[in-house]
Amino acid sequence: MTTLTNQDAKKWLADVPEEYVFWCCDGRTMRNMLELAEALNTMMDEVFAYHANQQKNDFSTWVRDIIRDDRLADDLLQVSSRTAAAVIVTQRAASLGDSLKPAKKPPRKKPYRSSSRK
Repeated sequence: MTTLTNQDAKKWLADVPEEYVFWCCDGRTMRNMLELAEALNTMMDEVFAYHANQQKNDFSTWVRDIIRDDRLADDLLQVSSRTAAAVIVTQRAASLGDSLKPAKKPPRKKPYRSSSRK
């Protein structure tokens, strides 16, 4: 298992160059993983089926070749419904976003002071 770095997470969540934007058959475009998640949550099932079927999976291909997140691309190949794909992409984006948040420091403990002073 490979270790996720902040650099990887930032790269995978970032906008892709304009020439690599995903053009959906319904006219919408997606520039990053969050936009893909939103599109999957709102597109018609027929639009999803056009891009992901027995012959091809444009979403997985775009994620693998352009975003370069092999784990998400593999996961997308395993699902056959739009709602399942939306959940997978949404969870992956959230996980990557969480990995970029600074770790919370434990509360600072106050030094122990004896109540009796001499």
